[in-house]
Amino acid sequence: MTSQALTPSMDGKTCLVTGATAGIGFIAARELARAGARVLLAGRSPQTSTEAAGRIREEIPNADVAPLAADLASQAEVRRLARDVATATDRLDVLVNNAGGIWLDRADTVDGVETTFAVNHLAPFLLTNLLLASLRSAPSARVVNVASGAHRGVAMDFDDLEGRRRYNGWRAYQRSKLANILFTRELAGRLKGDSISVNCLHPGYVNTRIFRDATWKGAVMRAFARAFAITPEQGAATTVYLATSPDVADVTGEYFVKSRPAVPSRAARDDDAARRLWDVSAAMARLEDAGG
Repeated sequence: MTSQALTPSMDGKTCLVTGATAGIGFIAARELARAGARVLLAGRSPQTSTEAAGRIREEIPNADVAPLAADLASQAEVRRLARDVATATDRLDVLVNNAGGIWLDRADTVDGVETTFAVNHLAPFLLTNLLLASLRSAPSARVVNVASGAHRGVAMDFDDLEGRRRYNGWRAYQRSKLANILFTRELAGRLKGDSISVNCLHPGYVNTRIFRDATWKGAVMRAFARAFAITPEQGAATTVYLATSPDVADVTGEYFVKSRPAVPSRAARDDDAARRLWDVSAAMARLEDAGG
């Protein structure tokens, strides 16, 4: 568990954490607040976000936390969240793209996009681009993308990104996590010379609500997680490290495991795939229409 003594001071800094109502997102938000940051807690509903803020204040009475709500499966709500952040603060020092999930049976979002790809990749892609102005307003900002070691063993299938011809829930999750790393590397390159660093991480196999699938398959995965996974406190450690540590102030475009740089898969280091994914994502998210 991240302790106040080990986390550098975040006094005067503002952070946004998505998926902040449970699991590693909640722990990361709590520890950033404990370190003195003002933390914007983004959850899927006003109720869950407000409850998360209350739980943090119970542990840390002087915590400066503010609940925000957005269903990241909806691009309209991602845009609204970006506007809410811009209203809440004139600068953003840290953006933690943590929200995600596994949908073992294929489903489309309100935008007609496969849900795993939409929530795990397109949402952070769009949100980050919309918040670049807020991030540039900070003297030195950080974007932290929660990826996964599950990215290994797959490549991007640009002919069937959304699994319309053939869908496997676990493979869809793997590819979304691969997309997180490719996005991290491409964004870092595009921001070269800017005041924003971008890194991603594997949190470990964590016992969280990510296995929210309501079918028997989801129940099996949740049972397995309870038996073998690490705690959310352990899983959040690398996120907090990348958000706060002076050791990585000038590091960008890297993938971390257990708070140390690691080498992702060959597919995750494919610069051509990263550029192609960016272009496809920008079109799917209507980035130009969103002002990105």
